[in-house]
Amino acid sequence: MVRVVFAEDNYLVREGTSALLQATDEVELIGTASSFDELMTAVEELKPDVVLTDIRMPPSNTTEGIDAARRIRADHPDIGVVVLSQFAEEAYAYELLKDGAAGLGYLLKERVANLEELVRAINEVAKGGSVLDPKVVEALVSAKDRMAHSPLAQLTDREREVLENMAQGKNNASIAKSLFLTERAVEKHINSLFHKLGLSEETDVHRRVKAVLAFLRESDPPA
Repeated sequence: MVRVVFAEDNYLVREGTSALLQATDEVELIGTASSFDELMTAVEELKPDVVLTDIRMPPSNTTEGIDAARRIRADHPDIGVVVLSQFAEEAYAYELLKDGAAGLGYLLKERVANLEELVRAINEVAKGGSVLDPKVVEALVSAKDRMAHSPLAQLTDREREVLENMAQGKNNASIAKSLFLTERAVEKHINSLFHKLGLSEETDVHRRVKAVLAFLRESDPPA
């Protein structure tokens, strides 16, 4: 049996999912937690085979599940982690898996109701494999497609650096200093990126605002 610690701050969800896990003879639920700190303590004390954790828990209710997964995989590479999320958020999936997918899973919470699927994911990460929810895969593919078709995909690496600095509110002189360029070189990069983004006919102020908006729309992770 795979020994599992389950972390979820919502009492009803925690109790309901715990009951489901206890109904199968493939998993032994050895502990539960309701916060990041409780989870990390349980991992150290109980040494589970797999941690099943909500992505958002106290204290900040943001990305505690991802933070826990990173720390657990770094300190205990033999422990698998399945992160549960309410939504197919490709940015969170990327953050979880960017340093390696071995022993990690990212599932939507709706999969919990399907005990067979949940147990399959737990067993997979316990063996060092990885599991991604089909809807999350669709979201990742869609995001990659959006980026490939975005006008920003035409920019050179240097033009993107200039735009990123522009998004921080820097003027041309500050951008030049930050990137070790001359102001004339910065102006050339800005004119080039304006052209690629189809902003050549706008006034300078409007061009800068629209370029920054395009950058932020592509760069910001979903809330």
